[in-house]
Amino acid sequence: MLDRRLHLHLVTWLGQWPAGPGLHVVGSRRRARPAWDGRLRPAIGVRAPSGDTVLSVPPDRVEAIRALARGPRAGLLAALPAAVGQPGWAVHQDTFRWSVAPAPLPEVGQWCAPTDPAFPSWLRLFDREVLVVRDDNGGYLAGVGIKRHDAYGHELAVGTAPAARGRGLARRLVAQAARRVLDEGAVPTYRHDPANRASARVAEAAGFPDRGWESFGVYPP
Repeated sequence: MLDRRLHLHLVTWLGQWPAGPGLHVVGSRRRARPAWDGRLRPAIGVRAPSGDTVLSVPPDRVEAIRALARGPRAGLLAALPAAVGQPGWAVHQDTFRWSVAPAPLPEVGQWCAPTDPAFPSWLRLFDREVLVVRDDNGGYLAGVGIKRHDAYGHELAVGTAPAARGRGLARRLVAQAARRVLDEGAVPTYRHDPANRASARVAEAAGFPDRGWESFGVYPP
């Protein structure tokens, strides 16, 4: 049975869930509003292992994209950026994971403001506390930010400095951040390129199994 928090997240984030068999294109005003980082996400889709799929797009684009969806999936994905008014953007396809039981790994990071200039630029995009590991001199080693898509689903993003890789920092940070998200009443999610085996290993070790779910969307370059 789908976790209630995940169900509410998908309903809120996409505009509809469950989908029923096949691909369902739905309109959501959220697709025309800035996301967690102030940038648009004009198309977001989630596909369950059963094949049930919801593709969320701006309400004024629904009919045109439903027409595209009657053709092959590859054709839909290729045409999707232009169909939502962003022809120079790209479609990303990811493995979609979540956890209600993060791995009981020891905590390693400290929560702090994301404004430190020593942090990588992607981590400074967050407007709330981030979870960071520093070296003895205060230098950045690894960090996690939380993308608060809505009240029910918070996505984790993790990155490790090249010199600090191989120490298990990322998995410990992800598990630690996931526990905080659950304490806040939301479900932690984690997405990554299927070809990114390092990110997949982090997810598995942190307690985010691959359940066969996928996500895709049109994102800024």
